[in-house]
Amino acid sequence: MANPPFTGNIDKGDINEGLKLPTTKTELLFVERIFNMLKMGGTAAVIVPQGVLFGSGKAFEALRKTLIEKAELKAVIAMPSGVFKPYAGVSTAILIFTKGGTTENTWFYDMQADGYSLDDKRNKIEGSDIPDIVKRFKARNEKKDNDRKAKYFFVPRKDIVANDYNLSISKYKEEVYEEDTQI
Repeated sequence: MANPPFTGNIDKGDINEGLKLPTTKTELLFVERIFNMLKMGGTAAVIVPQGVLFGSGKAFEALRKTLIEKAELKAVIAMPSGVFKPYAGVSTAILIFTKGGTTENTWFYDMQADGYSLDDKRNKIEGSDIPDIVKRFKARNEKKDNDRKAKYFFVPRKDIVANDYNLSISKYKEEVYEEDTQI
């Protein structure tokens, strides 16, 4: 498990020669380093800013492609903005991947609450998706969990590849809109 530093930059001369991504962004370099450090078959869970999921730069796309083509990207858990307040208000996600093989299906979960308010005070509140995430992750089923209107669902590799390896849950989740009849 890792929570690398977000939105930082490293001087090009200070980047380890083993890192190949064309970037100085710490969040990308840390994920690449974690991937490189894993033994074949090793699994990591890494918290990243959501920009990593959909960023259009070459390094963003290369990292996502690596997670799909050279690893099994098991899950993308989207977390709401405010989970790391007061230190950071950025929306984040957890990437769970195993080095080796390729991804056939990736499980997405749209987390809404972690049991604390999403403001700077982070007071304890009712409701947390965390127990549900753990339960559903352990029991995930590629044949059953495919309703894209639900809180969690699978996305096949071909859909992710067709969308330039975009891992943003909003790219795949189908929103349900209800008509307001009280006009």
